[in-house]
Amino acid sequence: MRRPKTQEPSAQSRQVEAGASGGEGGGDTEMTQQETAPGPALSKKVKPPKECFLIQPKETNEDATKTRKRKKKKITDILAKSEPKPGTPEDLQKLMKDYYSSSRSVIELEELTLPDSCFLKANDLTHSLSSYLKEVCPKWVKLRKSHSEKKSVLMLIICGSAIRAVELIRSMTAFKGDSKVMKLFAKHIKVQEQVKLLEKRVVHLGVGTPGRIKELIKQGGLHLNPLKFLIFDWNWRDQKLRRMMDIPEIRKEVFELLEMGVLSLCKTESLKLGLF
Repeated sequence: MRRPKTQEPSAQSRQVEAGASGGEGGGDTEMTQQETAPGPALSKKVKPPKECFLIQPKETNEDATKTRKRKKKKITDILAKSEPKPGTPEDLQKLMKDYYSSSRSVIELEELTLPDSCFLKANDLTHSLSSYLKEVCPKWVKLRKSHSEKKSVLMLIICGSAIRAVELIRSMTAFKGDSKVMKLFAKHIKVQEQVKLLEKRVVHLGVGTPGRIKELIKQGGLHLNPLKFLIFDWNWRDQKLRRMMDIPEIRKEVFELLEMGVLSLCKTESLKLGLF
């Protein structure tokens, strides 16, 4: 049997169907076309401002940190431009009280106070080491000739480093004369070797760091009773413009050294302190 031919929809019916479909799904078709169509390039550039906004607080913190670091560096610039002030006995007294204020009672702090009579004239920054020592120790030659006790010195010069100690020894040539000078620092020299040298020979002058001098006293290699002068390399500054007492480690060792018999000798006025 022959199948009946299907009639193609007329143009009028197609228009009716298109109108019906346009009423029901036309909006979906338009939205689909809008979604598949490539969006404008500007829509992808919206994120960078958001990212910049999120990163902004971190940049602010870093900038603040850099600003603080720059302010700290300016302290060195101020010190470099400011006029140096010579150290005074009051500076040493104040440093001692500040150092022990948290661990000592009021009565103990008063016991640390030294009489003015135990201090030599401070350097006014016009002296070389030799000229300063000649001024504060005018009878040095006589003292040197009468000194014959081993394991001791007549004068100790305390500084912050081995390099500085060598510089001081070279700069005191005009003062020391025939005096026997010994380096008292840890660099390249063992403490046992220094103890043996102090036992064998008479030494008049010792130049070194507080840590090594303290160790020699602990081991019995150096006695303080014959000591007459204790000079601090107070006013000299290193490349960072720090004085010896500005460095916490050295300041701690100096105060520990003072408590190993130096303070008691100062109070009996048998020992004099000087700030060079």
